[in-house]
Amino acid sequence: MLTSRWLHRKLLLRNCHKLHQRWRCVSNYEKGGTTNVKRLEKITMPTMVDHLHQTLTLPGNPIKFTDYDCLGFDLDNTICRYKIGAMIKLEYETLSKFLVEKKGYPSNHLLRPIEDNLDFMLKGLILDVENGNLLRIASDGHIIHGSHGTTELTRQQLLEYYGVPCRWQATDEFSSNPLFTWNGPFSEKMRTLLDYFDMPAGLVFARAVDSLDEQNGGPLKVYKIWPDLLDGIQEMFQKEHFQLNKGGYFKEMKENPHNYIHKCSDSLINWFKTLRSRNKLLFLITGSNVDFASHTALHSLGPNWKELFDIIVCFAKKPGFFIYERSFIGLEGFEEVGPVDEKDLVRGGIYTYGNWTGLCNFLKKHSGASDPKIIYFGDNLVQDIYTPAVHTPCDTVAICEELQAEGVFGHDRTHADELFLISSTWGSYFRHHESRKHTIWHDIIQKHSKTCIPSLEYVASKPIDYEYGSIQL
Repeated sequence: MLTSRWLHRKLLLRNCHKLHQRWRCVSNYEKGGTTNVKRLEKITMPTMVDHLHQTLTLPGNPIKFTDYDCLGFDLDNTICRYKIGAMIKLEYETLSKFLVEKKGYPSNHLLRPIEDNLDFMLKGLILDVENGNLLRIASDGHIIHGSHGTTELTRQQLLEYYGVPCRWQATDEFSSNPLFTWNGPFSEKMRTLLDYFDMPAGLVFARAVDSLDEQNGGPLKVYKIWPDLLDGIQEMFQKEHFQLNKGGYFKEMKENPHNYIHKCSDSLINWFKTLRSRNKLLFLITGSNVDFASHTALHSLGPNWKELFDIIVCFAKKPGFFIYERSFIGLEGFEEVGPVDEKDLVRGGIYTYGNWTGLCNFLKKHSGASDPKIIYFGDNLVQDIYTPAVHTPCDTVAICEELQAEGVFGHDRTHADELFLISSTWGSYFRHHESRKHTIWHDIIQKHSKTCIPSLEYVASKPIDYEYGSIQL
């Protein structure tokens, strides 16, 4: 915990950060930049008392990463940091054009510049797909904030939708067990926007609702937008489309990777190498197919990226990787060649699918420890944090760039894409100011990760044996 003196200093620095943010918005507006005027009006200087009331403590037991025998990593938004603003704009434009051109939706809202509703977007929103609503929930599942399309709902309107005390069975189930709504009937009623690949779908969905309401002269009884939007997401990310240059997204990412991918610093690459020199096993588990994973790893880690890991698993189908017993599939180049028995997994190998049990046996074999200490770093709080923490003995570390964007701490003083990560409409990713409740995401981080960091670059800026303690927001 921070002492009172240092806490006050930290809060003062954060206020300065918010003032700097406001100045940047004013400056951009005066220069004719694309700044959301509504956002500008909402950004105010919070008082010291307000911040003290909002102080939260995230995972608290001190931890050293060098105490672990094996360290695992997600790739996208963990090792490979994206230029979030550019990527979100690409995803939004791809999805909105799909709905207009292939599904026949009106263009009046969907093809507007994303900057017109920049403040509306936030990671972690939940779609009520039948009612056309977007929701935020507290750690106990209680609905604390919502909108219909892009229009914020009052407390009374939320109660009209969800009754007293403003609860919905789908979000109650999710708060109890996030995997319960991953598949099955509830997956057809709600969708969670868990990462920066999902996040733009929230604005696409909301604007589609606005268009249909305008066309209908009022809200519909039931919205059927989600199946069309899901078709667009699948069109964009279907693994075969990387090689075929289909779907818009992969083609642009291949042609202009420098516009979307941050190159890892030498410090981070040396951090990986130092861990290897200390006889730590490093492994990579990514949901990306091997061709796209190779592309992003090449442009983030460099041409020798494979040498940093003892085993690589692509298209791992998380969260199922940590639960089910899918076979590992061998590869020749980018082509799958058939199942591989777990006893035949080789050091330096690259595979697809797979399962935690087989990987764990591989780590036991090559670490020489009968019960190795394992930790996994990832950004998706359901796939990378909740599931391995609940279903395996693996510890986890949450990667959350909102820590840096909200001015808590990071490897730089400010986040380059903070305007895409901070929302005065929805408030902090971690806490809902009006209700003074923690969000479900704060709760998952607190219960299921050992610590939370803004990026691996932040870790690389610290000594290799640095002890990570509690975090205050």
